[in-house]
Amino acid sequence: MTDQSRVDFSAIPNQVIKVVTNPVGFYRDMPRSGGFIEPLVFLVVMAVFAGVLTAVLSLVGFGMAGMMFAGFAAIIIFPIMVVIVSFIGALIFYLIWLVMGSKESYETAYRCIAYISAIYPITVILGVVPYLGGILGTAWAFYLIITASIQVHKIKANLAYIVFGILGALIIIMQASGEYAARNFQYNMGRVSGNMERMTPEEAGEAVGKFLKGLEQSQKK
Repeated sequence: MTDQSRVDFSAIPNQVIKVVTNPVGFYRDMPRSGGFIEPLVFLVVMAVFAGVLTAVLSLVGFGMAGMMFAGFAAIIIFPIMVVIVSFIGALIFYLIWLVMGSKESYETAYRCIAYISAIYPITVILGVVPYLGGILGTAWAFYLIITASIQVHKIKANLAYIVFGILGALIIIMQASGEYAARNFQYNMGRVSGNMERMTPEEAGEAVGKFLKGLEQSQKK
């Protein structure tokens, strides 16, 4: 039985490399039990690293305008959010795997999800590319879920690709739509703020009113 009070931090780099370069081998050899501490620590380390990268990229001008503060806040906020979401996400996938015929425990499901965080730092870098970065990151994450489904949960490959392929496609569509809305909002805000610099207070107030009205109408469509 694994000693849950001790975590081998020196093993994390090798685990990251194996998840990224040989996910089939990683999930095939991944311990099904041993407690939550080890995968949780791995997850937190990856989340902190991803948060630091987000802050650095925002500092040098990558990402959407006005996101520098959010980039630095990510060092603290992102790991906390990731930990919370990991337990909820593991529960969701655990139930899906059960329906698909898995005999593994929730702990095993959590381990499968937690080690996907190995790609977080890379997906942060990919996210610099509008739309494509998010699509590639999500597709990669679902490929790892499919791999875990086959190697750990012994789900038939065809079934795993169909179920998680459809789920991944839906999430990619929603993600791309959300990014488009965010970038469109940023663009319109930039135009309004630029024009307001040359307006009187009355004209600026009228412009803001028109912008908000147009935004409300677009949301109703």
